[in-house]
Amino acid sequence: MILETPDFQAYRGQEPPRFANKAELECAKVLDYYGVPWEYEPKTFVLEEDEDGRIVEAFKPDFYLPEQDLYVEVTVMKQSLVTRKNRKLRKLRERYPDVRVKLFYKRDIERLAERYQLELAQ
Repeated sequence: MILETPDFQAYRGQEPPRFANKAELECAKVLDYYGVPWEYEPKTFVLEEDEDGRIVEAFKPDFYLPEQDLYVEVTVMKQSLVTRKNRKLRKLRERYPDVRVKLFYKRDIERLAERYQLELAQ
């Protein structure tokens, strides 16, 4: 599925973002509308390596808000499937205690969508 890429004004990345889903696109539109500088998936955090130093598990948050020094992950998964993502966030916080990250769940996205009249595919 190819999603539109509007001409974002507050986007701070080098390459045009390629969103994984409609919820990410709509969140980007909200950030941009309010003039909040943002980057899309700018950094991958290594969570676990094997004995040879190869990456076994990593996490790449969806957005980075440089003015807030905050990473934001958006998930529209059913709540029952979010356990794995929560585990990754716990590992990230343990391994990188100075990194600020916020997870927006499906219910948070639905509230945003309702408040800002966003079109989210379910």
